Amino acid sequence: MAFYFGKQREDGAEQPYALGPLKLRLPFVHYGIEFPDWLQGAILCVVPMGISAVIMDVLGIPFELAIAFIIINNFLYLLHTSFGDPSIAGWVTAGIPLYVSFLSGFPEGQERIEALIALQILVAVIFLLMGLFKGAEKLVEKIPISLKAGILLGAGFAAIFGEFSEGGRVWTMPVTILLGAAFGFFMMFSKTAAPLRARYGLFRYIAQFGIAVPFALSYVIGIIIGEVQMPEISWSFVAIPFGEIVSSYSIFAVGVPSFDTFMKALPLAVAAYIIAFGDVLVVNSLLKNADEVRKDEKIVFSPTRNSIIVSIRNFIEGIFMPFLPLSGPQWTGGQVLVLNRYMNNKREQIDSYWGGATGIFWGMSIALMLGPVVTLFKPGVNIGMALTMLIQGYLCGYLGVDLLKNESNLQKGIAVIVGAILATKGAAWGLGIGLILWFILEREWIKTTLVQQRVESKDFS
Repeated sequence: MAFYFGKQREDGAEQPYALGPLKLRLPFVHYGIEFPDWLQGAILCVVPMGISAVIMDVLGIPFELAIAFIIINNFLYLLHTSFGDPSIAGWVTAGIPLYVSFLSGFPEGQERIEALIALQILVAVIFLLMGLFKGAEKLVEKIPISLKAGILLGAGFAAIFGEFSEGGRVWTMPVTILLGAAFGFFMMFSKTAAPLRARYGLFRYIAQFGIAVPFALSYVIGIIIGEVQMPEISWSFVAIPFGEIVSSYSIFAVGVPSFDTFMKALPLAVAAYIIAFGDVLVVNSLLKNADEVRKDEKIVFSPTRNSIIVSIRNFIEGIFMPFLPLSGPQWTGGQVLVLNRYMNNKREQIDSYWGGATGIFWGMSIALMLGPVVTLFKPGVNIGMALTMLIQGYLCGYLGVDLLKNESNLQKGIAVIVGAILATKGAAWGLGIGLILWFILEREWIKTTLVQQRVESKDFS
């Protein structure tokens, strides 16, 4: 059981916090340190490192500066778990190909950076409005089951398609990544793993590190078979050149984007929110499952709080450091890792969800500042990103199917169509066609009209 100095939680209640509605929680004061989650986060620093190549290519910046962007973004994740939002935050990942395509339409340099600033600020505004007016909560409650399931299925399909498509990460090192996926899925989801965890202490200890151990095993195998290059270790700390970032890439350096640039970015900002909304559905479902398993602690997820904090992160980055993957509501892979360990242990082993949820980002952010860690894992960035996306695909798929288990065949069919279109044509197409299908198929317009006609005919007779 983790040790901390603050008030202990009553059984079945929320973990204690400070500052009233802000729900501030600090390590050692409101929750204890969970060493496995810190270590898992440190190893998985390879996941955010995976976006460095895209940032370098699109924005034309060196590797060292791209890593600095990633470190700052990682520390901003802690705004969520420090202020009462249980989400393991992340990027708006599924839209990355759309952002790259959009930005490629602008000349490299100042104009491209201005376009990214405009996109990120617009995303921040949308999240803020949805948060202040409780739009996210209303969407979670009111959106039809067929559309919820379709969004989840589409996110799952897109994640899997992206990894296995021509030019996908799987084919850059197929044996290494597929072995890592097999190890990871076995440890986290197989029917055999549960009794092994219950019977053997060593297996239970290894399993609590999530995909960190499968990643490490596959990374070593990849080096042995020649699919992964030997790392070149640097023993220095990673510098964060705040001055250079603000003087070269912030809104103060390149200026406020023009009205025309904002208008060009607006459709993509709306599409990014639609994509991100799928992550809100996922985290809402995952945390409900956790509450059902761990009765000793109540985890409260508010889409409003989540949206406002996501907005703050996007505003900070849009003004000072435009970040290509944008700031989203959840990192599905990380959410599963933390919840999987939390739900498979009792309070005696893991006192509170918040220790792991915050610890994974403390471990990851600190590791990203250590030169030996960054250079050790640099050759394995594709492995980490691939494992994360494959887990996201699996998870979104089973959550979408689970939503439909008690629903009609009509709703199941609409969900599959929405998911397929979303994965192949984008979020706007998927959601638009889903709304049309819901409107013309699920609403009982004809039945209502016939009943009214019968009533009217009786009245006139």
